Amino acid sequence: QVELAESGGGLVQAGGSLRLSCAASGRSFSPYAMAWFRQTPRTDREFVAVINWYSGRSDYEDSVKGRFTISLDNAKNTLFLQMTNLQPDDTALYYCAAGRIYNNDPMGYDYWGQGTQVTVSA
Repeated sequence: QVELAESGGGLVQAGGSLRLSCAASGRSFSPYAMAWFRQTPRTDREFVAVINWYSGRSDYEDSVKGRFTISLDNAKNTLFLQMTNLQPDDTALYYCAAGRIYNNDPMGYDYWGQGTQVTVSA
């Protein structure tokens, strides 16, 4: 089955940048969309960004527009999230996900990584 593995999280100061990666493996990996979500102890899993595997269409949660960029390397089955101008409110455990539909609902995704922690200090 499909496995997703995130990496690239860390501790940064406000205004800093990080790039998250998500490597996918498995014999039957053929997603229509891949996405990033984030979660804190105070919040449910929240949509961050999504990308269409074939068209490259992407959408973002309003608070990250202009700061985050989602991209993928189809040949290497790897998803990225370039995050700039990070703010304390961005602090969360970030998950990558893959699914057969393009949407911003975590229930629409079939495969999930274990998460990578992003912590932004003021």
